[in-house]
Amino acid sequence: MASTADIKNGVVLKIDGQLLSVVEFQHVKPGKGGAFVRTKLKNVVSGKTIDRTFNAGAKVEIENVDRRDFQYLYNDGDNFVFMDVSDYDQINVPAATVGDAANFMLENQNVTIALNNGTPLYVELPASVILEITYTEPGLQGDRSSAGTKPATVETGYEIQVPLFLETGTKVKVDTRTGDYLGREK
Repeated sequence: MASTADIKNGVVLKIDGQLLSVVEFQHVKPGKGGAFVRTKLKNVVSGKTIDRTFNAGAKVEIENVDRRDFQYLYNDGDNFVFMDVSDYDQINVPAATVGDAANFMLENQNVTIALNNGTPLYVELPASVILEITYTEPGLQGDRSSAGTKPATVETGYEIQVPLFLETGTKVKVDTRTGDYLGREK
């Protein structure tokens, strides 16, 4: 057991059976009364953010979360198969754990997976990835009803909004957090 003095950004706490990562923390010593620690915690699995206050010196349970680099190999239906780049062990990660990251993953792409006691918690991608447009309608000059964008399907099957001038076969940079078009890749 650790105390509130051990709380730092990025530490994962186990509270009520849930794993919560510390996003922000602040030690507060008011003029009257006891000190306390104000925290903003993010649920590791669901991504939901909550605020929680602890009395100074209170006991908290810190969980060990191991973040390691893996290479995405393939999807076998219900699971995604990844290989640890350090020891070449393969793990199966359920599609529910991978979540929206599946929209931006290509085979042989490196990702970071957070593990807790060997159980994958989430898959973390780089901030942006390069994907090729596999299908898009030709953009009509003068069609500005859609603010100068059109839908385009990238090689993972995900659909993004791109400018009218882009064509099928163009490589584009896509933000993995929002799915937004960031620019053409030269």
